[in-house]
Order: sequence, then structure tokens, then C-alpha cells
Amino acid sequence: MSELHYQLDLLKAMNQKLTEKERMYRMVCEAAPGAFLYFSMEQNRITTIGNWREFFDFDVRENADLERILEAVDESGREKLLETLYPERREEKAASVECLLKERRIWLSFEVQVFCGEDGKPTEKVVHIANVTKHRYQSEELLYMAYYDSLTGLYNRNCYVRLLSEYIRDASETANTVVSVMNIDIDEFNKINDRLGIIMGDELVQQFGMFLKGLCTEKVIACHLHSDVYSIAIYDPGGNRTPEYLYKKILERIRAPFRLSNGQEVNITVSVGVAEYPEAARTALELINYAELVVFRVKASGRNAIQYFDAPILSDFMNSVDLEDKLKRAVAQKDFVMYYQPQYYAGNRRLRGVEALIRWRSKEGDMVSPGTFIPVAEKNGAIVPIGKWVVEESVRQYALWRRQFGFPFVMSINISALQYKREDFVEFLMGVLDKYQVRPSEIELEITESVLIDDFTAVSERLKLLRAQGVRISLDDFGTGFSSLSYLMKLPIDTLKIDKSFVDTVLTDTATRVILESILHMVKALGYESVAEGVEKEQQYQYLHAIGCDVIQGYLFGKPLPADELEKVFEGSLS
Repeated sequence: MSELHYQLDLLKAMNQKLTEKERMYRMVCEAAPGAFLYFSMEQNRITTIGNWREFFDFDVRENADLERILEAVDESGREKLLETLYPERREEKAASVECLLKERRIWLSFEVQVFCGEDGKPTEKVVHIANVTKHRYQSEELLYMAYYDSLTGLYNRNCYVRLLSEYIRDASETANTVVSVMNIDIDEFNKINDRLGIIMGDELVQQFGMFLKGLCTEKVIACHLHSDVYSIAIYDPGGNRTPEYLYKKILERIRAPFRLSNGQEVNITVSVGVAEYPEAARTALELINYAELVVFRVKASGRNAIQYFDAPILSDFMNSVDLEDKLKRAVAQKDFVMYYQPQYYAGNRRLRGVEALIRWRSKEGDMVSPGTFIPVAEKNGAIVPIGKWVVEESVRQYALWRRQFGFPFVMSINISALQYKREDFVEFLMGVLDKYQVRPSEIELEITESVLIDDFTAVSERLKLLRAQGVRISLDDFGTGFSSLSYLMKLPIDTLKIDKSFVDTVLTDTATRVILESILHMVKALGYESVAEGVEKEQQYQYLHAIGCDVIQGYLFGKPLPADELEKVFEGSLS
């Protein structure tokens, strides 16, 4: 009897131990994320464990019930899920798949593990089911970011360069196959951005990018390189996939304005540069860079056009790079000299003043024209330190002459747009005048219309401050811009300089004479002083004097001279 009691107690203890283990396993499964299916193949029984109801509103007890799981997932994933649930049929011990749960629109992962007995035959199977929606979307987002630009939906730079490299590799294996790269730049986008704001500017970039995406085909890909610059690569151009055809489609689109979400309509033009493999370059990066060089050439020539790469463009670029390097050294070493061109009153031919003109003497001893290096300096920012040097040197020289010769005259100094934009410009100029004890009324700042275009309000306010201090303001190259007349009404100017292009043709062209006489009549009525530059012939001078021009400047009366040679002119003025 005692033996029987012992066995009963042992069975109870073992049963209790099993119950505790089962409870422990269930607690672990329920605490773990997801749910589990346990298959007993020997008993043809299925048990659900964990958070089953988080995913399904039905129970699974046997193999036949698995059909309900298949029906619950999206149709596109059912076949793969069925294969995954039975890896033993393929003599495999593990399998996994991700499927979309139809009703709840969440992604589930099914991970299956098969266990075998000593004879190697499957006896049990566990399926772990988990919600992987967040991970799935994050993976898709990372995958998208790896290939596409988030703003436009076009390929990003890295992916575009890789695909373009594949185009070039394929073309290199096929005779006479060309790969074209078109770089497309929205003209004057910075002004559009300033006017509309960054958000609307991005929307414009997005809309244009979406249009370009519509031009893509199997052999045409597009990329958003940066800001307002795009690139299109064409494999084996022909028919409706040539740069000319795509440019034509672009022109058709931009004839109509882009309508933004704030209701504004924006018209744009684009500059397009084309470089082709193998003629222009043999790598993806070189093609993109050379196409960009052509864009710079198009913009320099007036924008709103398409141009193809050729050898002179590369030569000009290399010369420009060389010039830029030399200019940087010249700025650091101050390898500049000042020349001064005299100005005379037309009536009595007495000296009115001089215009300060910078010259650059290279290490080779050559004089580099300002028309060559000033645009480069404005582009790379070197014009700011150069401009400061010009102001200080001109004012210093004027102070020397004023003490040496004892009579006042006007020192005209050209100021760049970048200098005027600096908030400390007024303070800087007044500080230089104070340093050399020069009266503001003896200094005249020459501005061109380009100074005013980008930020008219800010520049005009600084001009008003300078004029209030007594500094004279001269509007240079009048008549060559688009809005000069409107500026006359708003700017605090004292002098108006007539551009040389009018003087050159005034004796031979009737229209020029009509325009010039009208300008001088208007200047007189407004109370400004007029200066005609580029006067080289006595007949030009006589005519300008006859129609009321106040001041004459040009080779007829004196070419630009270094300071020591100009002193002879001053001595002649004293006699």
C-alpha cells in the first residue's frame, strides 16, 4: 500500500511540476511580443500561445484551421505563407516570410522552426508571429532614401552616379553607343527663392522635378543634383530620347507658369548644358561636371538656352581656374596698382576730378585687364578685400594730392555690389575718410545698376546714409540697363554717367543722338551733373558740349595714368 501511495505522490509531484512549467512557458510567451503556434505532429494538435488575439479573432486547433490564417493575409502573400508554414515538406527545418494582414493593414512576420525525433522525422513545430509594420516601413524608408531624393522623387546623386556609370560601362561594350548628360538649372532661382520664401521655392523645385520624372523611360533617368539643379542621363540617344527632344518638351512645359499651393503663379526659364560619352568624358562624374561647365557658359551668355560641350569650353574653364588661383595670391600679396583717369568740365576744360581704376600686374609682369579679373573676383568673393584696398588706397592718395597741390577735386571710386551689401560698408568708408582727414564731399562713389537689382531697398538705404554724410553718389553706365529711369526717381544720386556705347555712335546714329539729348535734358531738369565717358574724338566733345553735357572723360583729354604721372596733370592745372 505504501508503494502505491508513493507512486501516487510521485505522479502528483510530477504533474504539479509540469503544470508549473506550462504556466511558466505561457507567461513567458504572453510577456514576449507576438504570438506562437505549437504543432504536435504526432497528435495532429495545434496550440496557440502568447498574444494571439492581438492579431486574429479566431482559434486554430488543427491543420485545417490554418486555412483561416491564409485567408486573413493579403492574396499576394498567401502562396509564400503556405510554403513557409510547411518547411518539412521541403526537408527544411526553418522558414520565414512577411505578409500583410488585410483587415488591419499591418505587416506580420511568420518564423517557423521544425523539431525532429531521434529518427530524424519531424515531431513538433513552432511558429512565431510578430508585428513588423514599423520595422518594415523604416526599412522601406531607408531603402527609398538610399535611391531617391526626398523632395522631388527623382534619383539622388549617389544612385544617379551609379546608374550613369552602368550606362557608360554598357556603352563601352557596344560600338558607337553614346551616353548624353543634360544638366538643367533654373535661371535666377535665388531671386525666386528670395521673393517667394524657401518653402515655396522648394515647392517649385518639387513641381519641376515631378515634371522631369514624367520624361523618364527605360533608357532615360533623372536626378535632383542640388538646390535648383537637375541632371538627365540618356542611354543611346535617338528618336524621342535625345537632348533636343527633351529640351523641346521642357520648353513646352515652362511656357505655362507653375501654380504653387499659396495661389501664386511662377514663370521660369532654364539653362541647359549637355556633355556626351565618349566625346566629352569617359566617367560619370566627369560627364556631370562638364555638363555643369556648359551651364555656366549658357548663363554667362544670357541664360535660357541649351549648349553642348566642346574643347574650348574646357580650355576656358582651365584658364579661369588658373586665373582664380593667381588672383587669390594677388589678393594676399596686394599685387595691384591704382591708375587714375582725369575728368574735365566741358565748358572751360578745367579739371573736375579723377576716377580711380584698379590694375593688376601679374608676377610675369603683364597687366591683367579689370574686365578679366573683376568678374572672377566677384564670383569667388575676392572683390570684398580688393574693394577695401581700392577705397583705402584711393583715399590715401587723394589726401596726399590734396596736401601737395592745395586745391580740391573729386575722387570717383567704383564700388562693387558685394561691398554695398555688407552691413559695415558705411562705417568702413567713413572710418577711412576720418583716418586720412578727407571731406566726404570730395569723394564720389560710382554704382552700376547691377548693384541695385538684388536688394534695391537695402542698397538705397545705405546710399542715403552716405549722402547724408556728404558723400557724392554717381550712377554709372546709365542707359545700358532695364530699369534706369525708375532708379532715377528713387535713388539719392548727384551724378549720372553716360555709357561709352552712346558716345561711340553719337556722331553716326540718329537714334543715339535722340536718346542722348533726351537723357541730358532729363538730367538737367532733375538737377544732376552729367559725365560722358569714353570721349576719344574732338567732334564727340564738341557735340556733347553743345547739347549740355557737364563733364568729359576719355582718351581725348587723358588716359588712365599711375599716380606719379598724373601729378604732371595737376601741375598743369595749377599753371
